[in-house]
Amino acid sequence: MNKSDPNLAASFPSSDEEFNNRSSNVSGDDLNRMSGEASPMAMSPWNQASPFQPSPWFTTGIDNSNSQKNGTQVNQTEGLVGSLVREEGHIYSLAATGDLLYTGSDSKNVRVWRNLKEFTAFKSNSGLVKAIILSGDRIFTGHQDGKVRVWKKNKKDPKYHKRVGTFPTLFDILKSSMRPKNYVEVKRKTTALWIKHCDAISSLSIDEDEGLLYSGSWDRTFKVWKTSNSKCLESVKAHEDAVNSVVSTKSGLVFTGSADGSVKVWKREGSGKSMKHNHVETLLNQECAVTALAVSETGLFVYCGLSDGLVNYWEWEKELAHGGLLKGHKLAVLCLSSAGSLLFSGSADKTICVWKKEGNQHNCLSVLTGHTGPVKCLAVEREAEKGSGDAKWVVYSGSLDKSVKVWNVSEKMSPEMKMGSSENIVRY
Repeated sequence: MNKSDPNLAASFPSSDEEFNNRSSNVSGDDLNRMSGEASPMAMSPWNQASPFQPSPWFTTGIDNSNSQKNGTQVNQTEGLVGSLVREEGHIYSLAATGDLLYTGSDSKNVRVWRNLKEFTAFKSNSGLVKAIILSGDRIFTGHQDGKVRVWKKNKKDPKYHKRVGTFPTLFDILKSSMRPKNYVEVKRKTTALWIKHCDAISSLSIDEDEGLLYSGSWDRTFKVWKTSNSKCLESVKAHEDAVNSVVSTKSGLVFTGSADGSVKVWKREGSGKSMKHNHVETLLNQECAVTALAVSETGLFVYCGLSDGLVNYWEWEKELAHGGLLKGHKLAVLCLSSAGSLLFSGSADKTICVWKKEGNQHNCLSVLTGHTGPVKCLAVEREAEKGSGDAKWVVYSGSLDKSVKVWNVSEKMSPEMKMGSSENIVRY
């Protein structure tokens, strides 16, 4: 299997002219497929939203002002809290900080939500938003056209977001293009600048202490960027097929997972122009595509989601040793997120498994159901402390059913709480 997005039937167009006629054999079975091609439904102007018009979203959620309905107490402590439902696009990326949620889709908009209500939005002309990373007052977005865009919140008016950069910058592209040595061979015996991704960005990861941003791409590479000046410091030809996930750690290790079925470990050495990421280990090498990676907060566990529905994990002792397999999904695992002692896995089978780590064992604590399409992305934030000793989390799940669902999960969550309570619909 060499598809980098299992169970996704179409890719979506980018607006930059240089990518519209570019062919790719990385992200699909058809070698003549263009990564800029899209279905007529996706390209229809009726399916394109604008932040300057009334929002096409509505929310379904718990009415906090009315905790009783028909004499029945509504339990809001665990389970499904509510949904953000979008009428004309799939949800491909999420990022959360505090009470804010950022959602990326194929509509060219990044929308910002607060307490299940739309807070603001900003528009990118690049099409599909495949990854979002938050760092302070900056937002990094990875796109179908192979570029990373940087946005900044206005300090006086947090609803206003301004684009402040693009990786790579136009100046760096022009400067690099002057030297033949800056061109490298890519697929199909063609050449391209090494500082540019030549296919869609699939994943972003940030090392805030070092000021480094990592981007993984369907062009089989990951690139390392200096966030302070937008410079591409290094490009690593990492795999034989699309890179579907990249995760950096504070220890200087970087993990990459690919549609070629492998998980590789890279060690960062040096700094600045002398920085190099050396391949130190291959954790997995098999036929099923690697679709997602996650590293626990402690850095002691590494998780890998596969297209066959399994989750592999490794435990760090003196070295990384394989810990076992987690079997909870019937179809491909599409996303992973680790928080505290919990691991969340979203799947093409429309469910989210909640795994609890106890020692070196993992047990399925609960299964969150309610989506009607594949669960493509997850974001997890710790809930504000309310006097309880149990860690509680707010989980956001984005799906190809065009919705984002919001869940409350505790580390002692019981299986019967998985469905949450009934929802009221609030339309804007």
